Amino acid sequence: MLDLRSHFSRFLTAAPERLHFAAHSHHPWPDVTREAHLQAWDDAARLVDDKWEHVLGPVFDEFRAHVAGHLALPDPGTIAVAPNTHEFLKRLLSACPADRPVRILTSDGEFHSFSRQIARLEEDEAVAVTRVPVEPFATFEDRFCAAAGGAFDLVFVSQVFFNSGFAADARRLVEAVRSDAMAVIDGYHGFMARATDLSTIADRAFYIAGGYKYAMAGEGACFMHCPPGWGLRPRDTGWYAAFGNLANAQRGQVGYSDDGWRFMGATFDPSGLYRFNAVMRWLHGEGITPSIVHAHATALQQHFLRHVPCLPVLHEARLVVPQDEMRRGNFLTFETPEARSLYTLLKRYHVITDVRGDRLRIGFGLYQTQLEVDEFVRRLQTTEAAFA
Repeated sequence: MLDLRSHFSRFLTAAPERLHFAAHSHHPWPDVTREAHLQAWDDAARLVDDKWEHVLGPVFDEFRAHVAGHLALPDPGTIAVAPNTHEFLKRLLSACPADRPVRILTSDGEFHSFSRQIARLEEDEAVAVTRVPVEPFATFEDRFCAAAGGAFDLVFVSQVFFNSGFAADARRLVEAVRSDAMAVIDGYHGFMARATDLSTIADRAFYIAGGYKYAMAGEGACFMHCPPGWGLRPRDTGWYAAFGNLANAQRGQVGYSDDGWRFMGATFDPSGLYRFNAVMRWLHGEGITPSIVHAHATALQQHFLRHVPCLPVLHEARLVVPQDEMRRGNFLTFETPEARSLYTLLKRYHVITDVRGDRLRIGFGLYQTQLEVDEFVRRLQTTEAAFA
């Protein structure tokens, strides 16, 4: 089994007593990101006003090449960047019809940046939303595909659902969408956690993800693959959208680039791009692929699950995605009324997990080995008295 803990020495030694089992939430950064962060500062000092030619040139080009390579995209030029995925959501919505409520198909398991925004727009009847329940998992893809044949402007669905870890076949879902609807995959819990090949749907689906989780690059490095011909003139637009291969404005209209630049915003902190590039170079040098990341996480999950029968507080909980279900991301979700209490108690023992309502999420990453899992189990056993 991989032991890459030495490459995460700064995060791990900053709090030696801490066990971090929330890789799906905030992934520790490998040491190479510190040097990259400093490089962003040094470039700003060296280039001052000219730094943007460097950032939006070589740094951005490298970033897009890394993303395109990991997603099997034919053209890195389809990639746009933003500080967060919510910016992309707003631009996608602004590319939908403005003269009637936007018809949206989605699931009931989408992350807050989408679900909260859509719920607010529903209050004003600006959108009409159809939600397909994610559970039961066995029939989700069939039910979603059947619904996708309806008349929608926007179809938005996760690759890996944040509140369960269930991993859908995103390509199958996209292929079921009617030809006149924009298809969007939220890939944040899938990118760099599972092998992802978008080659057959690169001309059809938007794909949104970023560096905060399994790309291990921290905040501010989100991206969206923008398929050619879709969302050509979003109303929410920043001045960067005029860069690149600028399309000629017609009849005095605002002009847009015809590649990924059309979904760009405005000035942002570029340090996340530096960190992202450093992580990708490090992974390449170590020969680590998303498949290897997933295999490592899965092995740690199975090692942990072998101990669960001896842990009443979890043994009595519902493992939301069953152990024998291979369609799962790199975290486990346990449903129990004690989820928040257990999360709080574990934090007192310096174990970082994550809670969403009555669901405790436990994530696994490259900075862990079986030794960390065994110590986590030991501390769980210590908490048992509190629930006796």
